[in-house]
Amino acid sequence: MKYLLSIIVISLFTIHFSIAQDKLPPLDKSQLDISYYPPNYPMLKVQSNLKEPLIARIIYSRPSKSGRKIFGELLEYGKVWRVGANEATEIEFFKDVYINKTKVKKGRYTLYAIPNINKWSIMINKETDTWGAFTYDSNKDVVKSEVLADTTQEITEACTIFFERNNKAINLNIMWDNVKVALPFYLNKN
Repeated sequence: MKYLLSIIVISLFTIHFSIAQDKLPPLDKSQLDISYYPPNYPMLKVQSNLKEPLIARIIYSRPSKSGRKIFGELLEYGKVWRVGANEATEIEFFKDVYINKTKVKKGRYTLYAIPNINKWSIMINKETDTWGAFTYDSNKDVVKSEVLADTTQEITEACTIFFERNNKAINLNIMWDNVKVALPFYLNKN
């Protein structure tokens, strides 16, 4: 009888422990996304269809508009933003690049922005693995660039970041709500 009772207790403990292990964290409202240059790099690599080497990758969380006014309200003009949600957006260059004639060495960085109505400041910062923009330190900026903020006709529901070739430049595009900005970078000093 004691043997049977011991087996029942052990079984109940095992079942309880297994159920506790199966409880998953809730889904994040701002899903994680990755963009590459060249676009679709991993798929092109698998298909042996690469025409350019891997140059850059960005990892970010995509907040949604969800009926809110984004620029000037949710994101105050003149305040540092992590360009996304959750962890600070991370950009990695796999080759040295030039932004405003400043050499940015290959490596991992964070991406911050200060949105304003007609232009943004975009900063590439050497502090990584941080949350939000709470500990942003401008002394750790590798480069800061001013870019124009364009108004779009279509609304972009989820913050979207992607790369595209523009003549000799590669643009890092950021779109959200009815705003688009493009940060050009180059493989050679211009």
